[in-house]
Amino acid sequence: MTITFLVIFAFLGAFVGFAAGLLGIGGGMILVPFLNFLLPLLGVPADIAVHVAIATAMATIIFTSLSSMRAHHAHQAIRWDVVKLMAPGLLVGGLISGGAVFAYINGLLLAVIFACFVVYSALKMFRNTPPPIGATLPAPWQITAFGGVVGFVSGLLGAGGGFLSVPFMVRAQVSMQKAIATSAALGFFIAIANGIGYVWSGSEYTNLQAGLLGYVYWPALVVLTVFSMLSAPFGAKMAHRLPVKVLKRVFASMLLVLAVQMLIETLQVHLS
Repeated sequence: MTITFLVIFAFLGAFVGFAAGLLGIGGGMILVPFLNFLLPLLGVPADIAVHVAIATAMATIIFTSLSSMRAHHAHQAIRWDVVKLMAPGLLVGGLISGGAVFAYINGLLLAVIFACFVVYSALKMFRNTPPPIGATLPAPWQITAFGGVVGFVSGLLGAGGGFLSVPFMVRAQVSMQKAIATSAALGFFIAIANGIGYVWSGSEYTNLQAGLLGYVYWPALVVLTVFSMLSAPFGAKMAHRLPVKVLKRVFASMLLVLAVQMLIETLQVHLS
């Protein structure tokens, strides 16, 4: 990796960490479109660029979730009873998704799935409506099964699963603060399972392409992780000083543009 790309990934990591701390969103939504554009410039085959972008974005969550989990645990905000029930499902769902299904999905279809996820998330930011409140948490086996769904779906999106797990917990009368904190802990298990899966399912590329560990582009992973972890606390601090609701709508608009641009780039590769 040249100095130019090192600087680019450093700035991207810092921006992602700041945005995550400020707006409480997952970094994958930002990282994937940018990585999808940058990775082919570094020699990653264009036909697997979407796969590598999603896998690398997910791998960063392994480290950032640890930092977030530690902070939330210090405030005793994590529902560890929920984590213990969901973790087995998350691990199984993530391993199936990242270790098998992920490799067999066409890059164009993967880009479409990711773009739909981004559009859904952006619309939620525009509306900013809280999830409806329901009853209590379901039976333990249902929580574990739901964990399997979260782990599987997250593996296809490079996401930490908060878009599914937070509404699930809030509907069951878990406070928003504890739902977000618990989701941060769940993200670690999602990222570990899918990360192992991505390395396994993309193992053929490890010796064929410099910088790849399966589908994970590790040089970018290292830089992105370091700088996102450094900037996330600053973003969290600024959340109390900046108009977050307005910023969320601006950010949502940016996400929509990035998603469309990513689709166009992927269409050009797969339909040319």
